[in-house]
Amino acid sequence: MATELTLCGLLLLAAYFIGSIPTGYTAGKLLKGIDIRDEGSGSIGATNVLRTLGKVPAAIVLLVDTLKGVAAIALVNALYAWVTPNTLPNSWQPWLAAAAGLMAIFGHSRSIWLNFSGGKSVATSLGVLLAMYWPVGLGTMGVFAICLAISRIVSLSSMAGAIAVAILMIIFQQPLPYELFAAAAGFYVIWRHRSNIQRLLAGTEPQIGQPLVQSEVISNE
Repeated sequence: MATELTLCGLLLLAAYFIGSIPTGYTAGKLLKGIDIRDEGSGSIGATNVLRTLGKVPAAIVLLVDTLKGVAAIALVNALYAWVTPNTLPNSWQPWLAAAAGLMAIFGHSRSIWLNFSGGKSVATSLGVLLAMYWPVGLGTMGVFAICLAISRIVSLSSMAGAIAVAILMIIFQQPLPYELFAAAAGFYVIWRHRSNIQRLLAGTEPQIGQPLVQSEVISNE
């Protein structure tokens, strides 16, 4: 049992460090020599990168942040392919996948490299979903896209997707660990958007392409 728990612990730690890779922060430093946390909304995610650095850097950050979530689930699959049969019970795999996904999401929003600050974990959550069960990931993207087409507000669309995740997991009759992951991750993503919620209620949340007035920025930390 000690060996199994050690393997699981190392896997979850690795998932956290993968999630902690500060893609948006690195892009800001490399391209403009800035700390992107001091710009726009203060987030290191793709939306703030788009606002601060432009479309191409934002697309790259979005892709890498999504792949971080994919990598967390790939670690679980690789572990089960690597260990000898019966080393880890098969019944643990969905629980490990859910835990690894949460660790990657937490790593993105609380990066050890950025004094435990970070982004809102939307792209990393999407990557986890696509690797965990791709129809739910695509369904979540669909909800996001429809909401974005109507509202033109990324934060509102992200929160709509976060709510849809738990519903889609139930509709597709996914294992209990995945359903619990969807509920926990969805809640966490919405909680990370609490400053956006305040701006939405105040009617000051910008649409795509609109600048975020610095005086309207409310700290997420």
